[in-house]
Amino acid sequence: MAWTRRYNGPDPQRVNKWLAQSGVCSRREAEALIGQGLVSIDGETVTDAGRKIETGQTLTLADAATTALADSISIVLHKPVGIVSAQPEKGEIPAARLLTAEALWGPVGAAPPRKDESLPALGRLDKDSRGLLILSNDGVLAKALIGPDSALDKEYRVFVIGEVTPEKVALLRHGLELDGRKLRPAEVDLIADRRLRIVLREGRNRQIRRMCELVELKVVDLFRVRVGPLNLGELPEGRWRPITPIEREFLIGHSIAN
Repeated sequence: MAWTRRYNGPDPQRVNKWLAQSGVCSRREAEALIGQGLVSIDGETVTDAGRKIETGQTLTLADAATTALADSISIVLHKPVGIVSAQPEKGEIPAARLLTAEALWGPVGAAPPRKDESLPALGRLDKDSRGLLILSNDGVLAKALIGPDSALDKEYRVFVIGEVTPEKVALLRHGLELDGRKLRPAEVDLIADRRLRIVLREGRNRQIRRMCELVELKVVDLFRVRVGPLNLGELPEGRWRPITPIEREFLIGHSIAN
């Protein structure tokens, strides 16, 4: 069914911005829909991506537009240790297998994805780590989270074995190299005995574990609590819930890929 809504804002507003603020789609997606001729105002097809809608006018998305937007699925999962987020090897359990009706946490009426649904992880979390994992077939969201221009940071709680000194913390913040390339500056704070808060703005393979090894610290627990504006919150371990339209828009909006 076509999506229709009357605009009651006090001032004219760009169509793509209004659709994004309404949680319907991202600005990028709105521009793509306009380019495909799937957006109309008061029955007139919108052809200009910069078109503004005025108070009292009604915007309609064609059936093809709403179908395309509804097809994408985005989920946040509290991944336990021992579950793999990438392609599993023989005997391993993929994160997607946890997306059952019994493990759903949150909105009544939500349904788990089909068993044949492809939902890649947007930002891996290795088998020995736990916490927030996003799975989605949403191309716009994927670009915002793991695209080359993404500005989204990721926050972790890390428990280590070894002596944590101010010198080691300083090195973790800035000054290390992996695979011959200098790492971006990281936020690193000692929040308790041998417990670190680390915020990264890149996602190199097993980055935090390898960073800690370089300063003679061994990671024994790595827990991701946040990706950009999306927090794990009270989501229990092993449970999942759909990402809301507002959360999706916040994630896209906080990335320079938007």
